Amino acid sequence: MFSNKDLERYSRQIILKKVGILGQKKIQNSKVLVVGCGGLGSPVIDLLSRAGIGKIGMMDHDKVSLSNLHRQIMFTTDDVGKYKVNILKKKISKINKKVKVKIYSNKADEKNLGKILKHYDVIVDGTDNFKAKFLLNKFSLKYKKKLIIGSISKFEGHIFTFDFNFKRSPCLKCFYQGEPAEGVLDCETDGILGSTAVITGSLQANEVLKAILNVGKNLNSHILIIDLLNLKFRKVLFKKRKGCICENI
Repeated sequence: MFSNKDLERYSRQIILKKVGILGQKKIQNSKVLVVGCGGLGSPVIDLLSRAGIGKIGMMDHDKVSLSNLHRQIMFTTDDVGKYKVNILKKKISKINKKVKVKIYSNKADEKNLGKILKHYDVIVDGTDNFKAKFLLNKFSLKYKKKLIIGSISKFEGHIFTFDFNFKRSPCLKCFYQGEPAEGVLDCETDGILGSTAVITGSLQANEVLKAILNVGKNLNSHILIIDLLNLKFRKVLFKKRKGCICENI
């Protein structure tokens, strides 16, 4: 049941025909894991907590650095040197106390990721390396989760949405047949405009909410390429690759 304050808090999205009270209940009952709480994860966590997601898991082993502040919008100068997940937990409690938060301050790896990921409905990738992205792909595939992957560099963002409940769904390895060379889509070496990170992360949050509500068109079997320097958005189709790890789902 929603209190009068809840109805007021979420009123602007409840009045949407594709949301309504039933949709808000779906949002409230959902569990989302965000792996990587930086340039992409920050806007995702901020927007999902405001939307009323029931439980948000946050996984990141990093501390806030001064170079993070131009794009990681949930942090301030006072947070430098502190663990990101600890700061985010406190800030979410000030935004929306009803959101349950679970933090994981360890690095995602083969040993821990499967145990954690299987308890969530939707998985969001906000990591900055392809090793972690492929791990998320592997375990999301294993447990048939919805996975939203993001990557950013310079003025460009890439977003993938996978729903591994569908047998025809390709996976990340269908697109990247091998791990990209070091430095590809790497903010540290290529640079990144702060607004590019925030816009890409916001679109990931939008994909999460659409997946929970089961509304609109999804990006399954596509990559969305966002070129913010030239204001171009492209959707590129790709198919399940023969011999890929996802072939038998």
